[in-house]
Amino acid sequence: MPNDLKVFSGSASAELTQEICKYLCMEMGKSTVGRFSDGEISVKLNENVRGSDLFVVNSTSRPQDSHLMELLMMVDAARRASAGRVTAVIPYYGYARQDRKDQPRVPITARLVANLITAAGAGRVLTIDLHADQIQGFFDIIVDHLYATPVLVDFARREGLDNLVIVAPDPGSVKRARDFANRLHADLVIVDKRRKRANVSEVMNVIGDVEGRNAIVLDDMIDTAGTLVKAAQAVVDKGACSARACCTHPVFSGRAVENIEESCLEQVVVCNTIALTPDKLVPKIKVLSVARLLGEAIRRIHHGESVSSLFL
Repeated sequence: MPNDLKVFSGSASAELTQEICKYLCMEMGKSTVGRFSDGEISVKLNENVRGSDLFVVNSTSRPQDSHLMELLMMVDAARRASAGRVTAVIPYYGYARQDRKDQPRVPITARLVANLITAAGAGRVLTIDLHADQIQGFFDIIVDHLYATPVLVDFARREGLDNLVIVAPDPGSVKRARDFANRLHADLVIVDKRRKRANVSEVMNVIGDVEGRNAIVLDDMIDTAGTLVKAAQAVVDKGACSARACCTHPVFSGRAVENIEESCLEQVVVCNTIALTPDKLVPKIKVLSVARLLGEAIRRIHHGESVSSLFL
């Protein structure tokens, strides 16, 4: 087993990494991420990592290309500095929606990113709530796939809402929503959604009874918030007393924040897998930390303990 545990961060996840290191009672690894005058990214690990069990934390969030390149370069730097093992910790795995050929002459970019991370020298990947579970199979190295469900469920329990119903905003979210509903002993409702084109959705029907209930819409990410807002409006139109949302990744592109503020949603709970700028931290949005979840997973990986038992 590799020796000392070391945790480094790219620029996308510096604050989250500080929280992880605080949980682990250790200092964050010293590194420099900069740019040359022509715009090329430059990284350097500023301490000895020979033989260490090294974790590089960086979400591949916007700007996706830069943050992905940072991650690859830091992994490569660690490998060339003779780290004993290098794990890429990717709280938000970008390009995950490009996981299949749904049109002629398009790439499977989620697989391409997996190949790049492996080629850079990562021996393991730790990530949270992949958009599609099958992306784990795109890697030829070990993937520890965590779920933010325990973090979100704990929050929902503390809120103390009664007469709950959990809403899957589309059929692809049913598995996640069912698990969430089971943990809260709540019923499950599905919204039938027809998508006309990318980032444009249309709610067609609500399958299940929501009348007089407090609804929580559950999804893995919020992009433009179009699906989320329409699903919430659909259940309110069917008689729900209130509508809230719980999602892991706050991508928040375009008018997402404005759409949320103007919607019937009372609250939107997200995780800090993607760092939000102050202009996106509006009163309706609450951010929960996944630092303890990631920190405990890192500790268990380092000591060779079970990671899956985190979700039992």
